[in-house]
Amino acid sequence: MPVDFVPLTPADTEDVIDFLASNSFPFHVQATVRARSVRSSVENGRFWNPDAQGYWVLKDGQRLGMVALEDLQDASPLFDLRLQETHRGKGLGVEILQGLCNLVFISMPQVLRFEGQTREDNIAMRKTFLRCGFVKEAHYRLGWPTADGGHVASIAYAILRQDWRDGTVTTFEWEDILP
Repeated sequence: MPVDFVPLTPADTEDVIDFLASNSFPFHVQATVRARSVRSSVENGRFWNPDAQGYWVLKDGQRLGMVALEDLQDASPLFDLRLQETHRGKGLGVEILQGLCNLVFISMPQVLRFEGQTREDNIAMRKTFLRCGFVKEAHYRLGWPTADGGHVASIAYAILRQDWRDGTVTTFEWEDILP
């Protein structure tokens, strides 16, 4: 069975708050959150507004986590994926990301490219991007704050609509201008 994406609505408010507060997300800027700290943004439509839409990620009727598509007014939206702790490390990332690409490129004809970012030390997600045909487009040195007050690099990946459609990978020359 493929992965399904069920749109979040205001009726999901308490479930979203509970999900975010009951799981730890070590590769996000805030690894843990308290229900009280996210309640206002969720209640005010953080995951259901013209520029963002959240989805429950389901497989065989079981909730694996949630994903938020952001910058939906742009031709280059991005996503924030959060898997429930019990579903991590099981090789679901490629299937989920491929499903997300299908969702975006099929239902949003104005989208030219689809982007995601992660920390440099999130090797599993970085490999998932590459396995799904995404190309590393940016390496923001010390661009991601960590819980201990430090910083690690933020890495941006994207896939082009035509690469998704054709099963290709369009690369580019990093060092195209010499000093």
